[in-house]
Amino acid sequence: MAVPLMQAVRVGAYVVRQHITGRKRYPLVLMLEPLFRCNLACAGCGKIDYPAQILNQRMSVQECLDADTEAGAPVVAVAGGEPLLHKEMPEIIRGLIARKRYVYLCTNALLLEKKMDDYEPSPFFSWDVHLDGDQVMHDASVCQDGVYERAVAAIKKAKARGFRVSINCTLFDGADPKRVAAFFDEVMAMGVDGIMTAPGYAYERAPDQAHFLNRQKTKQLFRDIFRLGKGKKWRFTQSPLFLNFLAGNEQYHCTPWGKPLRNVFGWQRPCYLLGEGYAKTFQELMDDTKWDDYGTGNYEKCADCMVHSGYESTAVMDAVRRPWHIAKVALFGPETEKPMAPEISLANQRPAEYVFTQHVEARMAELAAAKKPAKPPRVTVVDAPVAADAAD
Repeated sequence: MAVPLMQAVRVGAYVVRQHITGRKRYPLVLMLEPLFRCNLACAGCGKIDYPAQILNQRMSVQECLDADTEAGAPVVAVAGGEPLLHKEMPEIIRGLIARKRYVYLCTNALLLEKKMDDYEPSPFFSWDVHLDGDQVMHDASVCQDGVYERAVAAIKKAKARGFRVSINCTLFDGADPKRVAAFFDEVMAMGVDGIMTAPGYAYERAPDQAHFLNRQKTKQLFRDIFRLGKGKKWRFTQSPLFLNFLAGNEQYHCTPWGKPLRNVFGWQRPCYLLGEGYAKTFQELMDDTKWDDYGTGNYEKCADCMVHSGYESTAVMDAVRRPWHIAKVALFGPETEKPMAPEISLANQRPAEYVFTQHVEARMAELAAAKKPAKPPRVTVVDAPVAADAAD
């Protein structure tokens, strides 16, 4: 089982409590992005296209812990940028674990061997290493040779030290199902505890715009992969119903508030993938975001999205409503032969808005204002009167 039993029980109990109390919107995973700076420049990434002044910003330890307090989610995924570039990351992780959050530290692993001694194995902690396929696939994805070998070496060392380790595999147009299936076999042989996978999201700022999957291609790709995986013991860190969705068997709408993002700008609207605005507090994010304006069928930028940050929470909530359904899918795996579920119509989606530059300019203005030294107070010098006896 990719997710430890105690974690599954605690998270499941949390979800059930939200349903019992009638809470309409609640977070399942806090996405924490304490910095944008990265030591790679992947062609499919839209997270690092900022001026140096913004890339140099860091959330403090207290800001990270305050974000956890606000959201109250049972799971925290620490992403970036590259989190291991943050000098206070060990303290952040220790603080979250002390609160009994299940923490996934996402990393490209280039610094993992060097930084590993700063962390301790814990049932509440897992490394989540970015691997987009085998050596050729991954090095091409991250635009740098040798990264795969370094990541694999770090994974093996982490496992030898007693850490839990999962991988995060993002797939793009042109991925070969047989090659991906062989890669999943390979990482299972390495001893990783689980696989998280999804199609790449078409970030508007990503340098490579030619290799993002549309929804139909996504469904067919994952059907072909899962067909090859029948009878194999691949372990995924995701809900079986989300995997069933990837294979085209669920007509889910996204749940963007299920994985809210806190970064150096604030609480990002509406989700981890789209920066359409920012709220100062978590409650403001939940109360004031126009949630119905987003999602496939509602907004052009969401048309092809099938990423876990939007749909994993939908799958988990569906499992609570239909426990027999998730039991069947968990037992037999995603359906790969029957007709796919109907697609969501895009006829009434609103056109995309492009606000990236606006947010960057606003942040740059804030940083510039913070750097200006305060004007010293005007001091008026008044001559003291001379005492009469001193004048004699």
